[in-house]
Amino acid sequence: MADGPDPTLRELGEFPMIARLTATRRQPPGVTVGPGDDAAVLAAPDGRVAVTTDMLVEGRHFRRDWSTAHDIGRKAIAQNAADVESMGARATAFVVAFGAPPDTPASLVQELADGMWREAGSFGAGIVGGDLVSSPQWVVSVTAIGDLAGRAPVLRSGARAGSVVAVAGELGRSAAGYALLIAGLDGSAELRRRHLVPEPPYGQGARAAVAGAQAMTDVSDGLLADLGHIATASAVTIDLATAALHPDVAAIAPAAAATGLDPLALVLAGGEDHALVGCFRGDVPDGWRIIGAARTGAAGVLVDGREWSGPTGWQSFG
Repeated sequence: MADGPDPTLRELGEFPMIARLTATRRQPPGVTVGPGDDAAVLAAPDGRVAVTTDMLVEGRHFRRDWSTAHDIGRKAIAQNAADVESMGARATAFVVAFGAPPDTPASLVQELADGMWREAGSFGAGIVGGDLVSSPQWVVSVTAIGDLAGRAPVLRSGARAGSVVAVAGELGRSAAGYALLIAGLDGSAELRRRHLVPEPPYGQGARAAVAGAQAMTDVSDGLLADLGHIATASAVTIDLATAALHPDVAAIAPAAAATGLDPLALVLAGGEDHALVGCFRGDVPDGWRIIGAARTGAAGVLVDGREWSGPTGWQSFG
């Protein structure tokens, strides 16, 4: 046991650390068994759950000289919750596995958990269990569980010729913020912040499902890349209208100019905004805006009727 007020993970040990992380947490309704046993137990009134897993690796998905531990915790929850939202569900619980070097201060692990709980709590979810292991670098693996509330899941394969394409949330902010951070430029604090802590439009996935969304995904790799998955799964051509993307382009234009980048390219191909993009038969619900349409043709995404010649999104192994 450590003598000082802020022991390391090595000094404190796995189970005392877990006890600290869970001691004062209040689990949301639906969690019948929380941390403390070998597995959590959750109620599933729908009889089905939406499940997704994502991983964040230090140096690849976050930098600790840019992000606080609290930021990293929020980002880990946000990007997983967005995947659940894109199925038309609401995230209700998360299981988290965290790896870190043994000399990591326990206070940083607490800060990471605080960030997770803040983000999950913003939409009524909780952290119901997980694991803590030694690792050469920080690794955060999150599994999200969501409730479909009796609705059919919204898949990527449901778009049809004649569908309108709409987005909930903002585009290009994370990519613009990343460009500023890489360049070491001050200013545009909000954009830099949006790369460190994305802001998915919580609740809009379920709203879209209720409104009859035919297909949906979140913008994690880039608008073109992620819409490409819908186009392929649905066997349609999706055509985006740049005029409809003007608010996003205008919002990041100063940052793009400062970094020598094309703001439209950042909007089309920038990742990690975790906006939701979907296809609808006609009218779209409040909080969504139409940015294009689907039509008969080869599976793919066009921009103003033409193929886009630049990058289409971020790559996991690029």
